[in-house]
Amino acid sequence: MPNADSPAPRTVVPIEPFVLIAEAFDEGRVTELRHSVASCASAAGLRGQALDDFVLAVNELITNAVRHGGGQGWLRLWPNGAHLFCEVADHGHGISEQRLDDRSRPAPETAGGWGLWLARELSDTMEVETGESGTVVRISARLAAGQQPAQPGAG
Repeated sequence: MPNADSPAPRTVVPIEPFVLIAEAFDEGRVTELRHSVASCASAAGLRGQALDDFVLAVNELITNAVRHGGGQGWLRLWPNGAHLFCEVADHGHGISEQRLDDRSRPAPETAGGWGLWLARELSDTMEVETGESGTVVRISARLAAGQQPAQPGAG
């Protein structure tokens, strides 16, 4: 005999209010994705130097994923409250603790090693989760007061 009680309705809670970009990328998409990030970040409310800094930080993370993280990655960009967040994930072999703990500026003549340092310097926050199955780096930039994007359906 079937159960006469109907199931309770489910509530779906989004992880973030809305996603501006959620895309896989490889070396051939770096430039296009950088332009998309710049356009979406501007539309979200970043302006001037804050916009330039954020786009450069994201570009460094994308480039790191291609060079050191298996040749491809995944990018998500979304606003949440007064901040714009970007997350870049790859499937590389992870970043050493020594490298993560090194907050010093690379020597000017150094050809590599600038990516994480620049991303950290050019963003308001940076979090890194890394291990043998890959790395996820999340950065944020504070949106100017009064520049937070409207939520879909609001108005």
